[in-house]
Amino acid sequence: MPDLADGEMVEMKGSGAKPYQLRNVGGVYSCTCPAWRNQSTAIERRTCKHLRKLRGDAAEEARVGAALPQQPAAADGDAAGPPVLLAETWDNARDLAGWWMSEKLDGVRAYWDGKQFISRQGNLYHAPDWFVEGLPDLPLDGELWVARKAFQRTVGVVRRQDKPDTWKEVRFLVFDAPAAGGPFEERVRFLRDGLAGWKAPFAALHPHELCRGVDHLREELARVEGFGGEGLMLREPGSKYEAGRSGTLVKVKRFRDDEAVVVGHEPGKGRHAGRLGALTVRLASGKRFSVGTGFTDRERQTPPPVGATITFRYQELSDAGIPRFPSYVGLRADGAGLAAPPGG
Repeated sequence: MPDLADGEMVEMKGSGAKPYQLRNVGGVYSCTCPAWRNQSTAIERRTCKHLRKLRGDAAEEARVGAALPQQPAAADGDAAGPPVLLAETWDNARDLAGWWMSEKLDGVRAYWDGKQFISRQGNLYHAPDWFVEGLPDLPLDGELWVARKAFQRTVGVVRRQDKPDTWKEVRFLVFDAPAAGGPFEERVRFLRDGLAGWKAPFAALHPHELCRGVDHLREELARVEGFGGEGLMLREPGSKYEAGRSGTLVKVKRFRDDEAVVVGHEPGKGRHAGRLGALTVRLASGKRFSVGTGFTDRERQTPPPVGATITFRYQELSDAGIPRFPSYVGLRADGAGLAAPPGG
């Protein structure tokens, strides 16, 4: 059977118009098909019919099986993920001034339960004894991290079960102490004092700073991205640690700007009843979507008219080419409009 060398990519025809891309990066195989992307398991455990067709069923079963970290036993005999706090995505409108800001690390989320590292899915990371030396017998939440733009390298190290010396490249960057109690600021002080005394050579406190407002946030985001970072995480001041997805933890990724033509007005609901709820807009490509945030009360009373060209900010495009989390910026300054796509 053919195989992919490290760093190699091949294309394979699927059901869509565009072929799927199959890659091997550091022993982690991936495919751009929806079946691979929508799996909830860790990326090194995923497979699909395209990878099986390329490599063969036996090779894929051997690869996925070998990549499965041993699962810690739960009380009921089944593996269970740790009670970690999960972030929501910033909507480009919420005021995050006064929140605690840190770099979003492109590593592997790891929960130290006092004895071992566990993934979000409940799988065990087999860290060497010398790596975990000095860590306390209480829970810590953090990231196993090698460097910016080294996610695949990190995965390639921590997923192995033979405890290789390459763990020396990894650091455990701690950002919370779930069992310490109290507001976030107290937990950070607990970690700062604890790490000074625990003498854990491969662990460090992940730094935070207060966000002074949206301009500061965007400046810091640009700085982090300039170094090859992934984005920012912001934590609500005084917040408690809670398991599951919470609005007290927000992730912020790259902003992009674009323009679109207003093609309709959507009525508001709740406190926006009687005025604009959202603009229906059209990109130059013909794609249509709604922009419902970023407006002042005055702009909702007198919104941009149909036919006007607006500037909006968003984070990324969906697979369908629709901007995600669009936020209104303003009317195009020169008043010029976008050319209509074929068919109007």
